[in-house]
Amino acid sequence: MKVLSLGGAGAVCQHATRDLAEFSDFDEIVIGDYNVAAAEKLAAEIGDPRLRVLKVDANDYDGLVKTFKDFDVILNGLPWKYDEVVTEACVEAGVNGLDVSTEETQWDYDAAAKEKGIVFIPGVGATPGITNVMARRAADQLDEVDDIQINFAAFRCPAPAPGLLITFLWEFHPKTEGRVYYKDGEFHWVGPFEGLKTVNFPGPIGEQEVCYIPHPEVRTMPKSLGAKAVSVHGCFPPHAMRLAKAMLESGLYSEEKITVKGIETTAYEMMYELLLRLPQSKETPLWAYGLVVEVYGKRDGRDVKITLWNRHPPMEEWGGPAAYYKNIGIPLSIGAQMIARGDVKVKGVVPPETAIDPDIFFAELHKRRIEIHERVEEYHVIA
Repeated sequence: MKVLSLGGAGAVCQHATRDLAEFSDFDEIVIGDYNVAAAEKLAAEIGDPRLRVLKVDANDYDGLVKTFKDFDVILNGLPWKYDEVVTEACVEAGVNGLDVSTEETQWDYDAAAKEKGIVFIPGVGATPGITNVMARRAADQLDEVDDIQINFAAFRCPAPAPGLLITFLWEFHPKTEGRVYYKDGEFHWVGPFEGLKTVNFPGPIGEQEVCYIPHPEVRTMPKSLGAKAVSVHGCFPPHAMRLAKAMLESGLYSEEKITVKGIETTAYEMMYELLLRLPQSKETPLWAYGLVVEVYGKRDGRDVKITLWNRHPPMEEWGGPAAYYKNIGIPLSIGAQMIARGDVKVKGVVPPETAIDPDIFFAELHKRRIEIHERVEEYHVIA
């Protein structure tokens, strides 16, 4: 079988490519990237004879469809702006795939994917991704799911790569429409830095203040897991949170046209370009990824709280930034391998909690030294 690691030499997806080489049974692993030099360098570093490099232009839709037809699984690690086009191309080519991020329009291809007999899973990273499967694990133990609270701490610098900088800025943009939580049968929009609460993330991250973050788990879990309430709270390192808040308070998210030294631009565009180039925006004292998922519900008439959290090797062992990136790239690789082995039984464009078996997924994470811990608490009245 053949897998295409699309964007496979990038900051995040290179770790999916490395994992495919170390753990997968694919006969051929192809790094599909526009940056051929970076892809060739990565292939040489890994040194697996199954690896080869293919130049892929994600802006060429017809070229994508033609290329995809030669593969069994498409693993997409490109920036989120390509989510929809890659999904559409997989459906047209009739090839299974999965994605590191999620775009709302991807779900529109569900019926067409079912007709083609394929599966495409958006959002198989850390969050969305691991958190979805955590919630599924908890929901499977309950008769009723009352509330799913997802919390993450993405400890990385603000601008390690263009796509990750866009993600950072988007999550705190005052006009981001997807910043919602679900409760009482409705989605409720909230502004940036609302819903502040403190969460303790085991390991070096520790106790952090988190706020509402726009994530797709809120959109999918009311239907997929029957949850009555769903929310996602998150944070970045303290210095990054201060930066985002300062930008918000200073009007630096504004997209109104201004002229600076004869050049028409916006405050937002200027901040993006500045942060992308400043060395300080590529630095952080701690690289790590913390996940805590709390699920409340009922079992046998009793109130139950199930908490799941992750642990992974420290940055000193995993090589600095890799302690963040591996938590995203490794789940993507595992998902591709599960599809290839036939562990994913559903068809269509479906979220991770619908497609991925928690027992298999967590066992695979454990092989890579990403541990998922669980605590189950039951409450009842003594009578």
